[in-house]
Amino acid sequence: MSVQAQILNLFMDLQQDLGVASLFITHDLGVVQHVSDRVAVMRHGALVELGDTDRVMRQPRHAYTQALIAAVPRPR
Repeated sequence: MSVQAQILNLFMDLQQDLGVASLFITHDLGVVQHVSDRVAVMRHGALVELGDTDRVMRQPRHAYTQALIAAVPRPR
């Protein structure tokens, strides 16, 4: 298991055990899907999309969010 995955799993365990919310800032959409219930997409410091992570990743409404998701490499 990668160090990144171990740290993310520890982070999620702490959230659940302590019953707290957290703000996680990343450019890695794979991480967003793994650790987030909700996601806020920002562009140039402005909020462009906010919603349930699954919904935003499956049906992005803003063109910038669509471009970010389209840029994620997909295995063939």
